[in-house]
Amino acid sequence: MLLRKEEELAEIKRRFLNHYPLSKTELKYKNGYQLLVAIILSAQCTDKRVNQITPAFFKQFPDLYSLASAPFEKVRKLIGSCSYPNNKTKHLLGMAQKVIEEYGGKIPATHRELTSLPGVGNKTANVFLIEFYGKNLMAVDTHVYRVTHRLGITDGKSVLETERDLVAGFKTDLGALHQGFVRFGRYICKSKNPECNRCFVPEFCISKAPFKAR
Repeated sequence: MLLRKEEELAEIKRRFLNHYPLSKTELKYKNGYQLLVAIILSAQCTDKRVNQITPAFFKQFPDLYSLASAPFEKVRKLIGSCSYPNNKTKHLLGMAQKVIEEYGGKIPATHRELTSLPGVGNKTANVFLIEFYGKNLMAVDTHVYRVTHRLGITDGKSVLETERDLVAGFKTDLGALHQGFVRFGRYICKSKNPECNRCFVPEFCISKAPFKAR
């Protein structure tokens, strides 16, 4: 449920858009294929680690076709330092094969089609559409969930409830707000030892103890 009044939401939105103008993902990519691979790899893994993995990965597998025909162990070895490498290898191979077989080798551009791909859930699809197409969507990861709960914006008990509340409350500039919340959660409003002295929305914070993710 949304907990903030309309004027409070407007002020929070104003400050985040001012503080993080034109904020983009920290994942490094050159095209839609590379972006989708990077987002799949980033699940429960840091962007920094993904950016260390992808240069060699894209050199070995520069496109969907080279990835789709790759041996499992070769892919697994290249992403071995990432979290859940076995599952992610299955997802990457399955994703590449399905895009070629069902979408003519072109990464689909709709949420429904994206979420039909192995390894691509609601959040992954939203992040891709926000970053690559500038869609007015909200993606809720661990940072967005933590920040919006600490700021008393929502008491949503799940990622989907939180996403619903944020979409209803902010309505526009959702992609930019997503990126702002991510940056804020990653570098200021951290899970442990948040840097409260750097906070630019302190009067909205309702957190009095270390945050515990639900």
